Amino acid sequence: MTFSEITDLLAAQFGPDFQVNTQNIQPYFTVPVEQLVDVCQFLRDDERLFFDLLACITAIDNGPQVNTMEVIYNLTSIPYEHNLMLKIVVPRNDTNKALPSVPSIAHIWRTADWHEREAFDLVGIHFDNHPDLRRILLPTDWVGHPLRVDYEEEEQYHGIKTK
Repeated sequence: MTFSEITDLLAAQFGPDFQVNTQNIQPYFTVPVEQLVDVCQFLRDDERLFFDLLACITAIDNGPQVNTMEVIYNLTSIPYEHNLMLKIVVPRNDTNKALPSVPSIAHIWRTADWHEREAFDLVGIHFDNHPDLRRILLPTDWVGHPLRVDYEEEEQYHGIKTK
């Protein structure tokens, strides 16, 4: 199925709220955060699409100047051999406030469990209703999220110099 055919199916199901970008090598949709779960459920369950694999979730901090963060989802339909990229954009928080929040899709694709934990750990995005949202790569008492643009590494960690 082509990207434009998928676009037509999503527009028919959810309306024209998607931003479509076909300028990149891999075209993608920007989905409103409040529609993420419904869109993902549709992409997996609709027999014309059957995106049965969530290959990757990537989180990006666009920095304080842009004041947004992005979460990018790469989906694959193994039997139909087509791929799709979805993106959501959320407001960035200040380092002293609550983390940006995105709904979890771990109940749709089990692989999202670990991908969301990694995005939480390294970039500092909270995934609502995640079954076990805790650090996956860094120690539980680590301060901050090292892939954030404004991250400042502590001088020491448990008496060990880090710089």
